[in-house]
Order: sequence, then C-alpha cells, then structure tokens
Amino acid sequence: MIRFENVSVTYDGAREAVLRDVDLTIPEGELVLLVGPSGSGKSTLLSAVSGLVPHFTGGTLRGRVTVDGRDTRTHPPRELADVVGTVGQDPLAHFVTDTVEDELAYGMESLGLPPAVMRRRVEETLDLLGLAPLRDRPIATLSGGQRQRVAIGSVLTPHPKVLVLDEPTSALDPAAAEEVLAVLQRLVHDLGTTVLMAEHRLERVVQYADRVALLRSPGAPVLLGPPAEVMALSPVHPPVVALARVAGWSPPPLTVRAARRLAPGLRARLADASPPARTAPVAPAAPARPADQAPAPPTTSGGESGGAGDPAGARGALRRLLRRRGTGTGPGESTSTDLAEAEAVVKSEAVARTEAVVRTEALVEAAALRVRRGSVEALRRVDLAVRGGETVALMGRNGAGKSTLLGALVGMVEPAGGRVLVGGCVPHRTAPREMVRRAGLVPQEPRDLLYADTVAAECAAADAGARPGTCRELVARLLPGIGDGTHPRDLSEGQRLALALAVVLTARPPLLLLDEPTRGLDYAAKARLVAVLRDLAADGHGILLATHDVELAAELADRVVVLAEGEVVADGPAAEVVTSSPAFAPQVAKILAPQPWLTVAQVEAAL
Repeated sequence: MIRFENVSVTYDGAREAVLRDVDLTIPEGELVLLVGPSGSGKSTLLSAVSGLVPHFTGGTLRGRVTVDGRDTRTHPPRELADVVGTVGQDPLAHFVTDTVEDELAYGMESLGLPPAVMRRRVEETLDLLGLAPLRDRPIATLSGGQRQRVAIGSVLTPHPKVLVLDEPTSALDPAAAEEVLAVLQRLVHDLGTTVLMAEHRLERVVQYADRVALLRSPGAPVLLGPPAEVMALSPVHPPVVALARVAGWSPPPLTVRAARRLAPGLRARLADASPPARTAPVAPAAPARPADQAPAPPTTSGGESGGAGDPAGARGALRRLLRRRGTGTGPGESTSTDLAEAEAVVKSEAVARTEAVVRTEALVEAAALRVRRGSVEALRRVDLAVRGGETVALMGRNGAGKSTLLGALVGMVEPAGGRVLVGGCVPHRTAPREMVRRAGLVPQEPRDLLYADTVAAECAAADAGARPGTCRELVARLLPGIGDGTHPRDLSEGQRLALALAVVLTARPPLLLLDEPTRGLDYAAKARLVAVLRDLAADGHGILLATHDVELAAELADRVVVLAEGEVVADGPAAEVVTSSPAFAPQVAKILAPQPWLTVAQVEAAL
C-alpha cells in the first residue's frame, strides 16, 4: 500500500538530508508505529506519504514514494485526498469550517459523495469519537483535545485507504486516547485500512502496532520490525520497557498485563524498600490576633527578639555567637573581627528567614472562581493555591477547564465570579507588562509566543533583562541540535515547544504556568525538562502544569488537582491521587501494585 524506494529529502538551505536512502514497504491493513527522537525526520516521512513533501513544504525529494500505486511526485496532495487522510501535529492547521459537524462533512463534500452517505458517516463518526455533544459547537471554543478528536474525525469520514497520523493522542486525556486507538484498530482489522502513525507517548500506542519503524536521527536508516524487537534496541521507549531493562526481562513486555506476569520476583526484591517521600512546602499556621494588633516579631528559643532590623535582637545574636566561639566573655572584650563575623551571621539568618517565608507564601490564590465561555460554565467555584517551591499538576478529561483556569491566572480570561490573586494582583485588572513579572504562561500552541524569523532572534528578545545567552543555553539544554538560523515554523512541534519553554523560563517568573508542556517531546527531552523544572522549584518558583501525561505527573508533581466539568474533584499528594484512579496511574504503579512505586527511577535507585 505504501512504498518508499531509495527516498532522500533535503530542505532548502539545509546542509544535511532529513531522510536518506529510505527503503520501506507497508502492506495493506497494517498499523505501523513510527518512533524516534524529536527532530529525527518522522514528520517529514509522514508528509512524504501524503504528497505534502515536496509539493507544499518545498525542498528536494529523490527516489520514489507510491501510495496505492500512485506516485507522489506526479500526484499532488489534492489527487491523493481520496486515498490518504492526514492529521498533522497542529489540528488548527487542518480546519476549514466553523463548526464540528460541518468540519466532519467537508472532506466528503469535496470528494462529491452523496448527501445521504455524508449524513450517515457524520453520525457514525460523532458516536465513534464521542463528539455528539459537540456537534454544533464552534471549533474555536473547543479545548485542544477536543480539536484533535475533530481533526481525526474529519479524515475518517471519507473512508481513506491510508491514514497518516502525526501524534494523534498528544492532546488527549487517557480515556479519549484509548477510544481513538480502539477506533483505529477497528479500522485496521475490519476494513483493512493502513495506518502509519508517529507518536511520542509510546506507553499508549505501542501495544496496538503490528510493526514499529525506528528513526534514530536525521538521515539515519529506518529500522523496521516487530514491536518487542525494535523496543529492545530503541533509544526511545515507554516506561514498561525501561522497567524491563532494569529488571532484566527479555524480551521486554509491551503491556502492563504482560509485565505484571513477570513482576512477582521484582516485587519480592523491592519488598523491604520504599520510594522517597515527597514533601511540598506548607505554610506555617499563624496565631490569630486582633485586626488592630501588629504582628509580633519572631522570637528565638531563648525568648530574645530576633527581628532582622531589631537592635536588641542583633545584640542578642552577637552575644550568642560570641559565647559559642568562646570569645567576648565580658563587656568590651570582643574584637572588631568577631563583631563583623557575627553581623554577617545575623544577616545570613535574616535572609534565610525571608526565603522561608517566600517559599511558603501562596503565589496563586483562587477562591470560588467561576468562568463562563458563552453558554458554557467552564469553571465552577474553583479553589486553588500554589506556593513557592511547589509543583502542582492539573489533570482531567478534555474540556474539563484546565486551559481556562491557566488563562484566568494570567488575565486572559475574566472571571464571572469569585476571587483570584497572583502575586498579590488581580490578573485581569493588571497590565500585561506587570503580569509577566509575576507569572509566565506557555500555552498549548507554542507558536503563539514565537514571532521572530530565527531561533537566535527569539532568544535575543527573550534575554532582555537576563544574562545574554541565557535563553540559548536553555534551548540547548532542553533539545540540543536546534540551529540558530532556523525559522521557528520550520521546527518540529517538540522543537517549537522547547523554544517557547526556553523563552518563558529565561525570565524566571515566580510562577510558571505550563499547558501540556511535554506535547511533542521525546522521553529524553522530557527528562531534561523535568530536571529544569525541579531546579526552578528548588529555587522557590511555583509551577502549575496542565497535563494529560500521567508519567510526568508521577515523576514531577508534589500535588495533583483533578478537574471535571469545571469543578475540582480531587486535590492531594501526587502519589495518592494518581494511584487512586486507573486512568491516571503511571505504568510502573500498575505493574508493581500494591507496592507504592511510581517511576522507573525510583525502582532503579532502590535496586
């Protein structure tokens, strides 16, 4: 059905080929999963199947790509539309109409299908993908995951022979992802549809694949084989395979069920160990006092006043230090050196006390927050607090209100009721220039933050107010190999996200708001992002991230808040919340239950 014959692709101005001498054959009725690090050429290979490379993207294609016998060199995308259905990384780029139902019908209408057929297929697709409640909704009002389901539905309705999907589950919640993958599997098994799919969240999809194609790097040869054999060699692999490597299981299992059958021995080895406890900063309880009474200064265990600016407290601290040093036993006996050292200690203690207070102060305070979007009540009486040094994961199904909440915290959305404070300011009444000093938001669509013509220009603009080169260092740390002269629109989705993250992180705002921060990132890039965010949290920054990535929440979050229909339905320690629901539990927790392990790193450290 799909055949690559000695195919090489080089983009204009690029020194090296993105694809080099690719030979690949995919027969009818197979689901082939394309894996590899971010920027390795996966999207280019997919675009070559649909004819977008080179007819739309430009560049030079050598060799031959055929789909159902049609040569993509001589058949532009419009002449392949009845054979190939394509969903790229950015669903918004695919939409032509304004509402969900119209978008599902548009492809069939373009192909001239009878109205009766169009009507039946629209209804089937609405039910298959759980879109019936959204049929009349404007696409502009949908969440990112809902848009992704509409984009997938719009290519299913014409019944193409080949489906080409670039990260089709990246914005979907776990339940919606399972529904979409079940639909794809049904198309493959029942209708003989050929599916070629690239995906970074392999824990969701690898068990559905008939074969896996691995692209290790740009220009590298494609390794095609059975999933277990390729995963055993792949640099990108799901947690279940990483756990198999730690435990010594060969061949590696690809599903939780298969891994649980191998796990009794590993559970026995871990029986006497336990994962390290996570402690999020907690604000100390302040004693109640009358409104007209000023707060009392801090006191030491000896009862002496210890305020940083209190002379008596300073003298007491000096006396205590000098007594510990065995000097200054009598009036006038201390030296100027002793006094200088003691004063330095007092100042240091004062700074430490100030930092402790900052880390336990709430950077975000929302109380009974309500937001309406047209006729939809997007948030209903949400209570939320995020403190300095704390990392909170915001989870829930698509359309639950996660992105709306983040928007309300930076003033993009005006509340309909309740109260919200960020850094002591009301977001929607604060000038954007002031707001960005208190909170930085990385939206679901990273291109919304990128406006310059090159990566270097974006980084130079972000460095205003920071040490020159800070942003470029962050980009290199998150995702090495991005060239300074590359236009942001020529980057992969994961590379664009890494650039947008670096732009926001350069300013080091006290509060970081991240909307799906791992979308498009491979496992190695995600691990580097986790390291950066941990460093920021250790420095006292508050982090609130909306995510469907249960593995990220298990690895990074101190707390997990779950939203449903705009309401908070769970708020507690990450380990308790993610393991209490099969939908949010990471693979390691499912495999090693009832033991309390969440990540492969925890298991590896214990062993």
